[in-house]
Amino acid sequence: EVQLVESGGGLVQAGGSLRLSCAASGFVFDQNAIGWFRQAPGKEREGVAAISNSDGTTYYADFLEGRFTISSDHAKSTVYLQMNSLKPEDTAFYYCATRGMSGTFYERPLIPEKYDYWGRGTQVTVSS
Repeated sequence: EVQLVESGGGLVQAGGSLRLSCAASGFVFDQNAIGWFRQAPGKEREGVAAISNSDGTTYYADFLEGRFTISSDHAKSTVYLQMNSLKPEDTAFYYCATRGMSGTFYERPLIPEKYDYWGRGTQVTVSS
């Protein structure tokens, strides 16, 4: 059974940092990609960052402006999202998801509909 468990969310002041974790199990970690997505109240779910666990390629949403970093720990089957210089507009529920490494991953790595399995998410709240 595929499982993704997010942790690390919380309340932080603007300008602060958080590190989210996505612990994965039930599939071959090195053969999949993992993405981070977020959804704020009243808004659609949007892609934040993604990583190919087979070759380490990473992708980021343009709106991040270099503030977030995605990384993988293969020994722990865990993907991290380091979030720095947080802004109130980063407030959202953050989810990690996984998909296979088909060719379309490199074309559209941040499209939620292309991901097969999802975690339950973790809340990130940034106060001004």
